[in-house]
This record gives sequence, C-alpha cells and structure tokens, in this order.
Amino acid sequence: MAMKSLWLYLWALAFSAAASALVHAAEPVDPRAVKEAALVAKAKADEAAADRHYKVPRTSYGQPDLEGVWSNVSITPLERPSVFGSNVNLTPEQASQLESAAIEHYIEGNAPTDPNAPATDTTRKHCQGPGGLDCGYNSAWKDSATTVARIDGQPHSSFITSTPNGRIPAYKADYVGTRDRIARDEGEGSATTTRSPMDNPEDRALGERCLTSFGYSAGPVMLPLLYNNNYAFAQSKDSVAILVEMVHDVRMIRIDGKHRSDGLRPWFGDSVGRYQGDTLVVETTNFPRAQAFRGAWQELKITERFTRKGPHRMLYQFTVEDPTVWDQSWGGEYEFTASKGRIYEYACHEGNYALAGVLAGARAEEAAARSTKAPANR
Repeated sequence: MAMKSLWLYLWALAFSAAASALVHAAEPVDPRAVKEAALVAKAKADEAAADRHYKVPRTSYGQPDLEGVWSNVSITPLERPSVFGSNVNLTPEQASQLESAAIEHYIEGNAPTDPNAPATDTTRKHCQGPGGLDCGYNSAWKDSATTVARIDGQPHSSFITSTPNGRIPAYKADYVGTRDRIARDEGEGSATTTRSPMDNPEDRALGERCLTSFGYSAGPVMLPLLYNNNYAFAQSKDSVAILVEMVHDVRMIRIDGKHRSDGLRPWFGDSVGRYQGDTLVVETTNFPRAQAFRGAWQELKITERFTRKGPHRMLYQFTVEDPTVWDQSWGGEYEFTASKGRIYEYACHEGNYALAGVLAGARAEEAAARSTKAPANR
C-alpha cells in the first residue's frame, strides 16, 4: 500500500474501534478500561467546573496568553457517525462506551507480542485497524487517543457542530473538483494518460516528501492524526507562531496585518490575526492548490478562534467558507488540552525510504513490463 493511502487509511480507522463499541455493546469490556473511562469523565467534569470563573492571563503586550504546548488528540471524528443522528452531545453512557473501547484497544495494543510470529498471525488487538499484512502500529508507537472531545465537560459526537447531521454540507451542483479528503495530497503535478503519480517525486503526496503534515494536522482546519498531535504556541507583539509537531511545520500568523495581494499562495495559506477580548481570531485565505481542504482552495476562507478556558484547556472553533464549493459555510469546535513536556524535532527525512521505494518499485514494474513485450531472440 502506498504511503499516502496507508496514512489516510489508518487515520480513517482511528475512530472505528471505539465506535464499534456502540454496535457491540453487549460484549464484555475490560473492567480496567471501564474504570479508567469513569475516572476520565469525572476529571473532565470537575476541571470544567473549576474553570468556570477562569480569568485569561495576559502577555506583557496585554494580549491573551496562549503560549505553551497543546494537544488536540481525540477519538472524536471531524464528521459525526450516522449512529448519533442529530445529537451533538453524547450521553454519559455513550461517552463511556466509546472511551472504554478505546482504552481497552490501547491496553491490548500494548500487550507483548511474539517477535517470532509471522505478520499473518496478527489480529486487530495488535494493530491500528485490521490484522494480518494490513497491521499498522501498536499502541506504543502512536499518540493513541482514548477520550472523546468535550466542550466545558460535555462530550461531543463530532467536531462539526454547525450542520444538523454534523457532517460537511453537500457540494454545489456545478462543482467539478475532487470531492474526497485525498484532494489535498495530490502533489504538485497532474496525473494524465501519459503521466502517473509514480513518475516523479513532485507527483507524490506532500507528506511523503516531508514538506508538510499528513492529513490536516497543521491546518487550518487543525485536525488530529495517528500521532504527533502536539502544537507549541509562541507570541510576540505582532505575530503568533504555531510549531506543529508533525513534519515540523510552522504556521505564521500576522497580527493586525493585511492579506497579501501579490498572487502568491504560501504553505498553509495566508493567515492574518486579531485579538477580540480573550480570543485570538485568525482568518486564512490564499491556500495553495496542493493543500486543498476537502476540494476547496481557490476561494477558500477559514476563520479560527482560539480562547483559553482554563489553565489546561483552550477552545478551538473554526468556520469554513468557499462559495464555489459549498452553498453554505460550516464549522465546529473542540478543546485543546495542555501537553506535558516540550516538542522535539520530527526528523521526517531520516530513514524515509518509502518515497524512494515507491518510485523504484514503479521503475521495476515498468522494466518487467518492457521485458515481457520484447521480441524473443532468434
């Protein structure tokens, strides 16, 4: 499986193990997982209650202080699974089932495995997703989420909250672009009848080339991945920098600036910020085509709002607009949590043999195809 497909596949499966708990609720769950889920729910509720009268600290410039290392790791997906219907909020029982299943999967994934067992013997409990040759990382190698997203202690079924079903609105009837989430990772080239994504490194996904994050980790919209879901915020009087752990991306936000008009489209778009009371508001436009968000890029505008809610909580809200792609804007929210420790460099290119392997494998297949078509020697 190519690296791009593998990553998107694993990312899509991140919520599935926990969501299946609602379908198989009658199956016994590890008592340790149930106990841990109950402790998490109580701790989150207690924290939100304690933060009710929280006063946001200020920097030396008088701006709301957002500095620190934050994480958005969560088992909650961007779009709401259909099983939850129009319910933004999860019941305590639903949240407990989801978190118990995720914790149980984490415990199983960290259990010792036989180093001499063949890959075909691995099962779901050893892997992220199915077992066998599709086995991914075990728990020790991941930033394994075990909790649902909560807003002021209330568990949510999806990040998207603006639409009744918690899903991205339908595309416009006359929209002709790419409609799936892989649209972002097309690379900078264009596959044609005479050119394939295996022809040149420039045609491979940006993440494979260690240029930007996989998926939408850096944003906007900032979404969690399989691992490396940490962000370091640093502020000066006229700028905010967000260091993204995944592929060491850095988002630069100019405070009280103006959007560029020179036609250039920088990585992660052109972000301009302003402070409104306790909130940092960031508006991003001028996205490059290679970083399209669900097919939108040319007229895409994403507005983000960052608000400290407590010593260890920061509310993140987002609104997505593109009149050429959707008839309506849409958005959602989740909370960042304070992360312990510092961010270390994600040295993406070190040991990155997959990119060379993809291209070399394609050349080998082409050589084999030519050899079968060559005329036999007489």
